[in-house]
Amino acid sequence: MKKIIMLLFVMLNFSFAQEVLDEIVAVVDNEIILKSELDLRVSIEASQKKFDPANPASKRKVLDGMIAEKLLYAQAELDTIEVSDEEISQQLDYQMNYFIQQYGSKERVEETYGMSIEKIKREFREETKKNIMAQKVQQQKFGQIDVTRREVIEFYNSYKDSLGLIPEKFTLGHIFANPKKNSSVKKKAKLLAESLLDSLRHGSDFAQLATKYSDDPGSRAQGGDLGSVQRGVFYPEFESAAFALEDNEISEVIESPVGFHIIQLLERKGNQIHSRHILIMMKSDDQSDLKALEFLTDIKDSIRKEFNTFEYYAKTYSDDKETAKFSGKLGTMEAGQIEQQLLTTVYKMSDGDISPPQKLKTDAKNYGYHIVKLYSRVPEHVANIDEDFEDIKRLAQFRKREKLYKEWVEELKSHIYWEIKI
Repeated sequence: MKKIIMLLFVMLNFSFAQEVLDEIVAVVDNEIILKSELDLRVSIEASQKKFDPANPASKRKVLDGMIAEKLLYAQAELDTIEVSDEEISQQLDYQMNYFIQQYGSKERVEETYGMSIEKIKREFREETKKNIMAQKVQQQKFGQIDVTRREVIEFYNSYKDSLGLIPEKFTLGHIFANPKKNSSVKKKAKLLAESLLDSLRHGSDFAQLATKYSDDPGSRAQGGDLGSVQRGVFYPEFESAAFALEDNEISEVIESPVGFHIIQLLERKGNQIHSRHILIMMKSDDQSDLKALEFLTDIKDSIRKEFNTFEYYAKTYSDDKETAKFSGKLGTMEAGQIEQQLLTTVYKMSDGDISPPQKLKTDAKNYGYHIVKLYSRVPEHVANIDEDFEDIKRLAQFRKREKLYKEWVEELKSHIYWEIKI
């Protein structure tokens, strides 16, 4: 996942920094690697891995890695690896959320790259598809690679002096309350959307209302204009309504995962539509925040009085449906993987303690509240085969996959055309 995000980061920067004339440094099957693309990747990896970007050996190593990525895509094409529109859209959504967190806001991302989030998604949809295909073919080849207990022990005996310390770890669970789930918050947003729709039906200007009221910063400044888009880019609920409209027709209020939309179809050409919209997002208020805090406090009190277990309440009431399926378990995490405010709280807790309700940012704009249970805390220590078998096993698996991957890339080079031009 992180690899795909980094590739998109490279593509975004490369797209806007690229010179009109550029040198081809490598060709792999039907794909090319440009000098500006290589230089940018070298500068990014140099800052991450702390090596000299001017070092020819380091630069060649980066280029070899980029060639390997292109070889994977070429093999994915040969294997007719399929990627659905939904997979691409989900990956792009994930990537955009990542960039929003890195830059601090959606507006900062759009300002940096000079285009709306939706346009960024459209521009890099094809490259994202290629990256997913390459990841899939690699997963098919090495996803099931395992190591025996004997291999783990041999790995440990060979590398135990260089494994270093096992970092401090915390096993956590949480119960999450989303203030936006409050029915009054949803009702308020829908009523505003319906009032705007009524205004449009009485002759108000669509662009003016979008500029004034829409919560989509990427299209608001353009009067809600989303440009021309192929099917498969928008949320299914949005797309279904938009493709059902006639030219210049305005939809009813449509609900999607991000809020309520009013859509106007400007033009349709085959599988492509040009539309604009007004988005009204559900916004929590002081009252819904207070209710979320009271709800979590009541749950904590009930657990303390032994009415039911933490796991019961997490499974039954948590708004984090992914972890609710596992009784609220977040898993075991290192200190560096835990948000700083929560980490400060966890450091004050003992095994079995449940924290007071506290705020949790889910992305740059959204948040909720949660209570956290500390199941266990393991201090930093020297790696031990008995206590840290699973961690050592993961390292052994990684080393084995890395070795087999390098061998496979050399095999791909024997039957897929590639050439370095510098």
